[in-house]
Amino acid sequence: MAWRWLQSHTGKVRHIGDSATPDWYARRALLRAAVFDQDPGQWTRQPAVATSVTVGALVDVRADSLVVDTDRGTEFFALSPTTMTWLGASTSPSALRFGDPLVIRHRTPNPDLPEQRVAERIWARIGRVSGTIVEAYGREFLVDMHGQGRQHVVVPPAASRQIQVRFPRLAPGYLIDVIGTRHRDHLLAVTPATAQPPYHAGHSPVPPMVNGHVVMPVSGSAVWHEPDGEPPGLLGLGYPAIDPESGTELVGGTGCVRLPYLSLGTEVRIRNECSERAAMLPVTSEGVIARQFCDRCVKCGTSPKGRVADLTIAAFVELGGNLEDGCFNATLTTRTG
Repeated sequence: MAWRWLQSHTGKVRHIGDSATPDWYARRALLRAAVFDQDPGQWTRQPAVATSVTVGALVDVRADSLVVDTDRGTEFFALSPTTMTWLGASTSPSALRFGDPLVIRHRTPNPDLPEQRVAERIWARIGRVSGTIVEAYGREFLVDMHGQGRQHVVVPPAASRQIQVRFPRLAPGYLIDVIGTRHRDHLLAVTPATAQPPYHAGHSPVPPMVNGHVVMPVSGSAVWHEPDGEPPGLLGLGYPAIDPESGTELVGGTGCVRLPYLSLGTEVRIRNECSERAAMLPVTSEGVIARQFCDRCVKCGTSPKGRVADLTIAAFVELGGNLEDGCFNATLTTRTG
């Protein structure tokens, strides 16, 4: 059974040449280091594909294991009493159905037997819609994903109050960011991804002035996005301040956070301050949507700034983030800062 993600957008990556895909930028960072013989020092090199995260489609649920179809073939993951499963809410693995898209964070109890993996967390049919509301019909919304197409979002009565507490203006022209379960033609929202000030899209607050150049490290919130033109297991991030001299256009303005410019392919060390896990990741896309939001992450204290990174789904989970939380507090550092 061929695996595919339930949604497909276009335009997340602004291509520079026909071959400028997200994994091309991931590989470019490694090639640059090899050419200039750079010493990784404190930087732990990570492969372009996650090692503790698997993305695929469910084939079968057994009493003690999952069978999953991935781009590497059929894979097996043991279940334990501590395995946590999310399908709009916490549930049992028995609630999963054939073909459900899965994101699995797993561990290997015995390093000598790397093929024996135990699932720690399972997310099924999870999706996220972030963007500007362009149409509203009761509890149904059409959302412009800022260059990534439009998405149909349905907010059920059970989730309506919680979402409106975080996004009080659910009207055309205002921002929304929700997490839920993917269905054939819509996202069924179950929780707000963040808390957003109620300003009109395109009229975001001006970021505070700073003296001199903005330098690394910078701290703020890291969010995640669904695969779009990316290999499912790609480790990378969208960065909201791509150097305009690289030929890209800052769609949506400069954003709510003043950041130093970086180029696509730049290696960035990102640390999850909540889980205390860190990795070195390449900038694989622009953080177009991240520039629209002026929210803060409050998962383990309030982040000092807004969105500084929009991680691929595999990178977010690899760094210890839980997808239903929507964000974590992060610190970004480059080799020179």
